[in-house]
Amino acid sequence: MNKRLTLPALIIVSLGVSVCGLAQIGMFSKEQRIELTREWKGERFEDGRPKVSDELLKRMATVDAEEAWGVLMGHGFINQFEGHWHIINPGPRLAARVVTAVFMPVRPDVNAVIAEHGKAEHRVGAQNSWIIDILQPGDILVADLFGKVKDGTLIGDNLGTSIYTKSHTGLIVDGAVRDESGISEIEGFRVYTRDVDPSALRNVMLMGINVPIRIGQATVMPGDVAVTDVEGVTFVPPQLCEEVADHAETIHMVDEWGHLMLRQQKYTPGQIDGKWTHQMNEEFNQYCASKGSKVRKKDE
Repeated sequence: MNKRLTLPALIIVSLGVSVCGLAQIGMFSKEQRIELTREWKGERFEDGRPKVSDELLKRMATVDAEEAWGVLMGHGFINQFEGHWHIINPGPRLAARVVTAVFMPVRPDVNAVIAEHGKAEHRVGAQNSWIIDILQPGDILVADLFGKVKDGTLIGDNLGTSIYTKSHTGLIVDGAVRDESGISEIEGFRVYTRDVDPSALRNVMLMGINVPIRIGQATVMPGDVAVTDVEGVTFVPPQLCEEVADHAETIHMVDEWGHLMLRQQKYTPGQIDGKWTHQMNEEFNQYCASKGSKVRKKDE
C-alpha cells in the first residue's frame, strides 16, 4: 500500500540516505523538498528549492508587513511573521530567498555521525560555516538556533563578511551573533538577531540545511521569500509572492494617485475614500499607465 510520508518520516528517511545519494546528513532529498513545496510551479534550484525570480524579489522589496499579511491571512497562512528582533545595519526593506538551517543542543553520538558525513562530503571548518558555502546571490540565511544567546553566536564579522560576499543580503538568526562592532562595518549586511554576546558558538550541532524550521511563531520553508521591515520579518511562500506584490502595488498606486488628487484639490477626502466614479477610475488607470504600472481599477 502506498502511503504519503509524514514530516517526521521524511526527516528520518533523509537522515538515513547515504552520501552518494541526493541528501546528506540532516538534509531532505531533492524529491522531498519538491514534495513539501509542491504548490510552487516555477523555477527551482538544483536541490529542489523554489527559485523566485530576481524581478519578483525587487517587487517584493516594496511590500510592507501589513500588505503581505493581508494576502497571507486570506490564504490561511497565519504563522508567517516574527517580530522582536535586534537589528544590526538597519536600512531599506530587504527581500531575499530563504536558505534554512536548524541547530539543536549537542548530543555526542549524533554529532559524531554529522561530523563523519561532513568529512565524507569534504565540508571544511566548523558546522556553522557549512551553510555559508551553499549561499548564492539573492539568498538569505535563516537559522533556527532555538533562541540561544550565550554560546549561541552563529557568526562574527569574519563569517558575516563571507555571508554578505556570497548573498549580498543579510542574516536572520533565532539565536545570537558576536562582534556587533565588526558586523556593523559590513555595509549593507542586514542582520536580524535575538541578541549579541561575546561568547563563541558551542554545544550545538547542525541538524538540517534547507529543511522546514521554526523561527519564533513562524514556520519557514526553504525558498520562502523573507521580507524585512522595521516591525520584523515576514516569510512569504513563493507561490504567493506575485499576488502579494500585485496587492501591494495596487495599494501604492491608489495612495499615490489619491494623494495627488488631494494636493490638487480635484477631489475631496470623502470622494477619495469612498466609492470611485467611472471618471475617477478612468483617470486613475491613465495615471497608472503613465507610470508604467499594470494596475487597473474597474467600475464597481
